[in-house]
Amino acid sequence: MSDVSSGTGRVVVNRAMSLDGFIAGPGHAMDWIFEYLTADAFPEVMAATGAMLIGRGTYEVAKRMAGQDTAYDGGAQFVLTHEPPDEPDPAVTFLTCDIEEAVATARGAAGGKNLEILGADVAAQCLQRGLVDEILVYVLPVLLGDGVRFSPPSLDRIDLEPFSNTQSGAVTMLRFRVRKQARPSSS
Repeated sequence: MSDVSSGTGRVVVNRAMSLDGFIAGPGHAMDWIFEYLTADAFPEVMAATGAMLIGRGTYEVAKRMAGQDTAYDGGAQFVLTHEPPDEPDPAVTFLTCDIEEAVATARGAAGGKNLEILGADVAAQCLQRGLVDEILVYVLPVLLGDGVRFSPPSLDRIDLEPFSNTQSGAVTMLRFRVRKQARPSSS
């Protein structure tokens, strides 16, 4: 297994979230996010990002939204999937490996910058395996009532340390360090 903790960049779960805890609305709708959050709202986040590791579902939603001027340049894009698409996307590298290898591969491409983790399932896998350094959440002033929750019910407790909050217009950005738990040794 590769050492995913090497390098200077951090592994960051990046999320926009409704006030009631949803990262996507019913039917995985994410268009509501761009009513409040634009790529230039927090330019320091984009500047610090060298690569993105995305779940297949999030990739498909982003593809459907491609015509809505929601561009975000977070560097090299990697999509973790069980089945790569029949027609490759030249802007994306599809990975079919385990989560540790996917993080190591994408982190290597980040060139010392941060690796952003996007997608509920991929983020939960990274959190469960202790691969995440930071969680960045954009809290948006909307109640969705239903959709994709911030984390699945199967995710165990993870302790966080708040270290920053910033307001930009109607959006509040919260940042947390993930407190690393001692991983059980395999004997």
